[in-house]
Amino acid sequence: MRLAPLKEKKILITGGAGFIGSHLAEQLASEGHLVTVFDDFNDYYPPAIKERNIAQLPQEVQIIRADIRDAVAVERAFVAGQFDSVVHLAARAGVRPSISNPKLYVTTNIDGTFNLLDACRHHGVAQFVFASSSSVYGVNQKVPFSETDPLIRTISPYAATKLACEQICSNYSHLFGIRIMCLRLFTVYGPRQRPDLAIHKFTKRILAGEEIERYGDGSSRRDYTYISDIVAGIRASLSYQDSDFEIVNLGGSHVVTLSQLISSLEEILGKKAQIKQLPNQAGDVPRTAADVTKARQLWDWKPEVDLRQGLSEYAQWHREEVS
Repeated sequence: MRLAPLKEKKILITGGAGFIGSHLAEQLASEGHLVTVFDDFNDYYPPAIKERNIAQLPQEVQIIRADIRDAVAVERAFVAGQFDSVVHLAARAGVRPSISNPKLYVTTNIDGTFNLLDACRHHGVAQFVFASSSSVYGVNQKVPFSETDPLIRTISPYAATKLACEQICSNYSHLFGIRIMCLRLFTVYGPRQRPDLAIHKFTKRILAGEEIERYGDGSSRRDYTYISDIVAGIRASLSYQDSDFEIVNLGGSHVVTLSQLISSLEEILGKKAQIKQLPNQAGDVPRTAADVTKARQLWDWKPEVDLRQGLSEYAQWHREEVS
């Protein structure tokens, strides 16, 4: 396992009040790192959810309420924080909303990422971790998806912005010597999951006896990854020092159909789902599947939580915190 010890660092986490970010902030703060969260608490979903997330963080975690599109706010944060590392999780998320409002996704995801990278350049930040997405693989026919696969057809503005950001990251690493890890995350789920995501919506509606919306015939396939495995992968990327730029899949390597996911939730929740059948949604890829060989080789990382265990833990949290 080629990991350097992770000494105490000053770490900026953009999007740190969100689902993945709050878990990561909690983990890094528990290890003694000086963590700053940068988040705009926008209304993509109820801001009260993010308020609850940060309420669970240690008091020493600093919270900056600002937008990554605001270059002045980003500059101020970097001047004050003197960061060693940046973990960039902030983004406008979601494939379907990106189709109806692509401009917002371009300005937030691409311009915001540029602001952060340029601040790293000018303030001597040595390390940048970028949260990319399995969506960049688009309609890739080869499975499982590997980091070396040619990416020639994304099918949503969201995916296009993530792929563009990977290229900008490559530029900044090559030109300015910033160590950058681009992590392609595969369908992350677990406690604090965003309410617009399938597992959250299905669980809430099944428990309430309400209809769930199933797009397509249920044969679409996803590689689900539990939040603790994603946090472990990000943590490993912060330790890595053997190269200056890498693109790495972080996936569960557990691919199931939508119908199988619903069946698993029915069994765990002890209730039958009422299914409303809808057509396929534009922008949704038919399948995702991660080849995680590279993560295993570089960081000795592999997913440890299987889908059954992860869904059970999520369902327990949902009943206690949401219902």
